[in-house]
Amino acid sequence: MTPQKLSRLKRRSVLAGASGLSLAAVTGATGSAAVGADRPGRTTLLRGAALVLTMDPQIGEGELGLLEGADVLLRHGKIADVGTDLKAPADARVRDVSGRFVLPGFVDIHNHLWQSSIRGGCSDQDVVGWLKTCNRPTLPKIDAADMYAFVHLSALDALQAGVTTLVDWVHAIPYATSEQYVRALDDAGLRFVYAMAAFEGAEEQVRTVKERLIDPLPLASAHIAVHARRSGIASLRASWKQAQDLGLMLNSHVLEHRTDRADEQIRTLRDIGAFGPDLLMNHAIHLTREEIALVGDHDVRVAHCPLSNMRLASGVMPLPKMHRAGVKAGLGHDGGTNDTSDMFALMKAAVGLQRSVHEDPRIHPTLPAVLRMGTMGGAEAIGMADQVGSLTPGKRADVLVLDPGTLNFAPRFDWTSQIILNGQPHNITDVYVDGRLRKTDGQLVGVDTEKVVDAAERAAAHLPTAP
Repeated sequence: MTPQKLSRLKRRSVLAGASGLSLAAVTGATGSAAVGADRPGRTTLLRGAALVLTMDPQIGEGELGLLEGADVLLRHGKIADVGTDLKAPADARVRDVSGRFVLPGFVDIHNHLWQSSIRGGCSDQDVVGWLKTCNRPTLPKIDAADMYAFVHLSALDALQAGVTTLVDWVHAIPYATSEQYVRALDDAGLRFVYAMAAFEGAEEQVRTVKERLIDPLPLASAHIAVHARRSGIASLRASWKQAQDLGLMLNSHVLEHRTDRADEQIRTLRDIGAFGPDLLMNHAIHLTREEIALVGDHDVRVAHCPLSNMRLASGVMPLPKMHRAGVKAGLGHDGGTNDTSDMFALMKAAVGLQRSVHEDPRIHPTLPAVLRMGTMGGAEAIGMADQVGSLTPGKRADVLVLDPGTLNFAPRFDWTSQIILNGQPHNITDVYVDGRLRKTDGQLVGVDTEKVVDAAERAAAHLPTAP
């Protein structure tokens, strides 16, 4: 967007608080009762947004595809049109979003939702100590019913913070627990990728879970989750073959800690033939210059988890070098070691870490670049760029409405920068997933939050107290 146009945007009186308009305004009806009965495929016209960040340079201006004073039409679960003065179809619900921003839903490409069970735990440990004292002892103690409570809580936390697509790396768990895990994700109403690990010798459970639990759900898809290590190359090779047979990505933790070098993870993944666009590597912190070049040359994808890496003293991903090598990268919360869901904090940390290390405010990722990482970049990294990540007509209607007229955000100055630097989850007033309204006026639709929290607290009472 040109400086002149941005200046006009700054001067325009667009703050929702000043206008007195409510986002709950619906043609012919108002209030939560009108939106509580939202149905799949409903036609919705978001009218008169102050700024639409389409993430598509072919639609709007600059790398973020910016449009001012624009409308977004959602129809049959897809983005039907984006532009100014769109005609409302006869069956459309028209929502006044003047003074607000409209942007694609956030894409979180690495999480472990069950780890809400150990939020804040082992806070004086690095990743090795955290795994030993919090992660590994806790998981076997969670039964199927309690697993539902923890995952449902975390998924709703992510959804209310604007995450509409989430990749959940799930450790090997019994089939009955998988049933409850998937049900919790589905009940939350977000789009998810169930990246499932298998017990050694029980690899066929992956196929069973995919066919019985994942395939019937329109918002669900799958990855195969693994731990790359030389000592387990036979099992890893079998998982890679299964991933190819099922048409799934292989999803592995790689070089999160400096001691992971002993497992020869990069060499092992290359030796089994997995090094390519169907491999997602999480963390990828301790790579050599040669390995970064290999990742770029083979179009391997990576998940950057800056808040978790900071919490666990794991190190700083060489993101600028990866960017120069052409690596596709997205952002991940990484479960219990991020402790909550806040994509704004995640984006800010991704920028701040690199600026601190390099002492250069222009180092990658810039603020626009990190906003792209949290949306379109994440979609590209997991092979879903044809479905989500931008407001391109034809893609699924995963959409956020953001209110800048709040104490933490106003006054307006540089809106795109303020989204990352000033934004907080409560600024996300409305969330649509596949065209269906899941959050409005700052509240999740049809969710009894107290009941969800109470269920998680009761489940947590079955676990040992935090070390």
